[in-house]
Amino acid sequence: MISPEIIHVNYIKKEAQTGSYCGMRYRLSKGKNEEGDCMDVTIWPEPFCFVKTPAEQKTTKQFSLTQEGCLEAVAWLNEQHKKGSYR
Repeated sequence: MISPEIIHVNYIKKEAQTGSYCGMRYRLSKGKNEEGDCMDVTIWPEPFCFVKTPAEQKTTKQFSLTQEGCLEAVAWLNEQHKKGSYR
């Protein structure tokens, strides 16, 4: 299970944060939408890095670029892993 303590919104505002959990890789990065800044959260299957993985193997969802958004993102990541949606 991915812990919310390892996700830091202030870090994501400046750099993409990546990680992996039991076969699922993930990336949290600052993005843009109609409302302004947001957090793009992308998942994909191992073994390759974000750049080397084809787009059709990635799933992305947007969250608010806040601490609350980070908590929602972690809940979504754990839910996707449980469902096996990253495969």
